[in-house]
Amino acid sequence: MTRSPKARLGRSVIAGAAAVAVTAGIVAAAPDDKAAPSVPRLSLIAASPSVTLHSYKEEPGVYLDLGTYVTAENAPLELRVTRKSYKDPVVATQIVREGGRAKEKALPKGLVKDFGGLPGFLQVTVTDAAGRTVLKRSEAFCPNNASGRVRPDAPATSKYPESCPTNPFTLGSVWGVEKGWAANTYAGVYSEPVVLPAGKYTAKVSVAKRYRDVFGIADKPQTVKVTVREISSEGGAGLAAAARRDSPATGHTAHGTAPGGHAGHTAPAAPAGHAGHGAGTPAAPAAPTSGAGPSYNVGHGPLIPAPPAVPWAVKRQGLKAGARMGDGAGRTDGSRKAPALKPAAERPVGRAAVPNVPKPDLRSLPAYGINVSEPATEGPDKGKDFLAFSANVWNAGPAQLVVDGFRSPGKQLMDAYQYFYDAKGKQVGYTPTGTMEWDPRPGHEHWHFTDFASYRLLKADRKVAVRSGKEAFCLANTDAVDYTVKNANWHPYNTDLSTACGRQNSISVREVLDVGSGDTYTQDLPGQSFDITSLPNGTYYIQVLANPEKRLKETDLTNNSALRKIVLGGRKGARTVTVPAHDLVNAN
Repeated sequence: MTRSPKARLGRSVIAGAAAVAVTAGIVAAAPDDKAAPSVPRLSLIAASPSVTLHSYKEEPGVYLDLGTYVTAENAPLELRVTRKSYKDPVVATQIVREGGRAKEKALPKGLVKDFGGLPGFLQVTVTDAAGRTVLKRSEAFCPNNASGRVRPDAPATSKYPESCPTNPFTLGSVWGVEKGWAANTYAGVYSEPVVLPAGKYTAKVSVAKRYRDVFGIADKPQTVKVTVREISSEGGAGLAAAARRDSPATGHTAHGTAPGGHAGHTAPAAPAGHAGHGAGTPAAPAAPTSGAGPSYNVGHGPLIPAPPAVPWAVKRQGLKAGARMGDGAGRTDGSRKAPALKPAAERPVGRAAVPNVPKPDLRSLPAYGINVSEPATEGPDKGKDFLAFSANVWNAGPAQLVVDGFRSPGKQLMDAYQYFYDAKGKQVGYTPTGTMEWDPRPGHEHWHFTDFASYRLLKADRKVAVRSGKEAFCLANTDAVDYTVKNANWHPYNTDLSTACGRQNSISVREVLDVGSGDTYTQDLPGQSFDITSLPNGTYYIQVLANPEKRLKETDLTNNSALRKIVLGGRKGARTVTVPAHDLVNAN
């Protein structure tokens, strides 16, 4: 998604769609071995003594994918990161297990600032061939970065989510490195590239002292020899083409992605507005060995690449030569496409009923990514001013929202049904819940469930000034909003937009919003805006309203609205918008 605040919810790995997903929390998650020590032993390792990084002539810049990893032995590293409300700071606790019981250990106050990872975790120093220091920087570390096994007897899959969310209105996250696994310290394009001329360098990577003290990590910096090679992307030839060819990225990108990105990388698009422009100039790529590729669930809009996957086998002292990182069945490298969700074989039959079982709880996040787009110079919107924004509706659970659409031959609309399940995942009821419609506009081109949410621009007195025409949505788990709620699924299934919402010739479609996840529509998509041409300057509120017609059955209908204050200024053709902080969240 082209978020002003970048978001990186990770790749999905768990099968199963209709049943209510119950993923391990701090109580339900059993330890791998009750006799194992409860405290993980963390280490910083380098996968290779040397790496080659590419810098494009057209866009100088090197991403420091140095192949360093944090490993967890004895026990997994598990952190829970939460905030009570947007008026409260983000806090982090470590989960340790003793005799099968989970206990919380508070991390130092202020250690974690947001949900993007552990800030200042790594210290990186780069020297040139003459021994001169050319770069010093600190980098954050997301324990959920792309990872794999370093021990053949480690768990085959990791129970932890596969990236760190950075949606500014995230409420709760779970971070972890599985026992016997390693997590890449490189954050892809979420870290800033550096300009290094072609040549030979030496990089020294170490864990900052405050984290060594907190987690008991040995002070053992890793040294990596670095070769920077300048290449050209013109004509798609030479090393640039090889970098694109060798990347594990599948090209499985969501709607709106600009074509031609190197090694799966596409830079975030400039906020666009009503016209729904595509992505901007591609960013310089990571090394082709990094495994960096497009993430599934980054919103309805141009993609941001996922953190890189494990690029090669890690050789560690004491391991057999055949031991390698886990990239077998199930895939952990991000190259797997999420299979399409399968709707029921036929329309539900029998009497519709809404049983007394757990239901979803839809809630809205405050709008963000707010900007005034430049007036169009031609077409029906010529000279108009539009206020564009991003919006997210999420499911606080404790049950999935499962909706099937069925189309009668020759009809343009699908009939939609919401399903209900008991604690064992058995369907025990259903109810008709409106329709699904095909949206042919570029940037959409999939089936939308109607009346899922609506957007209103309210005046200072909270009366409606403008309504957005967008009320139909393709449901997908684009953002991890709160993975600490009951029954949160840390590995949601339908995170890939091109498989979540069907094709034009589909006869039936299943759309699911999982517990803990939200669905973001970005400001660059058609309809994701308000026409403010004739509005006077002043204070307004963007309202994001979930389930506006109350067609969906929920546990709570009183928490479906979220407001974000804005102030319009300027003049026609040159309107401005000021977005005050929302409590402690000062992000737009």
